[in-house]
Amino acid sequence: MTRTFFVTGTDTEVGKTFISGALLECAAREGLQTAAVKPVASGCEVTHEGLRNSDALLLQEAMTMDLPYQQVNPIALEPAIAPHIAAMEAGRRLDARRMEGVCRGVMSAGADLVLIEGAGGWRTPLGPRSYLSDLPQQLDIPVILVVGMQLGCINHAVLTAEAIRRDGLALAGWVANFVRDGMARPDENLATLRTLLPAPLLGVVPFDEATDYRAAAEHLQIAPLLG
Repeated sequence: MTRTFFVTGTDTEVGKTFISGALLECAAREGLQTAAVKPVASGCEVTHEGLRNSDALLLQEAMTMDLPYQQVNPIALEPAIAPHIAAMEAGRRLDARRMEGVCRGVMSAGADLVLIEGAGGWRTPLGPRSYLSDLPQQLDIPVILVVGMQLGCINHAVLTAEAIRRDGLALAGWVANFVRDGMARPDENLATLRTLLPAPLLGVVPFDEATDYRAAAEHLQIAPLLG
């Protein structure tokens, strides 16, 4: 049975890819086959093989299945700006339905665990009347929330969780990722989030593990996702 989750964050630069890689590593250590998709990515570099995104490459490295880059990251955009603006400048149209087809292809490839990573936060626009959050709704999959532990994270986390529930999806779990060194009152902030977020805490990743997703995997548990 394939279990699929959409990974979103409280903001951009909160470690969605880093935590996704760590979760994939956790699953691999449990003997599970894993795969991942980064449907749209901006900030890609020009290489002799075409545009490549560092986040998508990390996911490709962390997963156990051997998937071509184009299946991991079907929409690659060069400017490091909001995806819908980057697509508009490139004369392209972002379509959640097209992304859905790619994701379903990976979901049917035989992995035990599939992670589909968003871009930015939950309401990242794809166009004038569409959002990237349309994709997990179309796939009808639960969501993992990466909370960037920094000042303001409680408000961002609670609002994101509320939006996920309003969209009819389950919040399967959340990860507290310390993206800044020396956050004031970390324990108190964690306690508040535990009270307010209606999902299991999958782990707390300290700031000093921020460079290696394999080390971060030591701080996570995937059992709540597999039950």
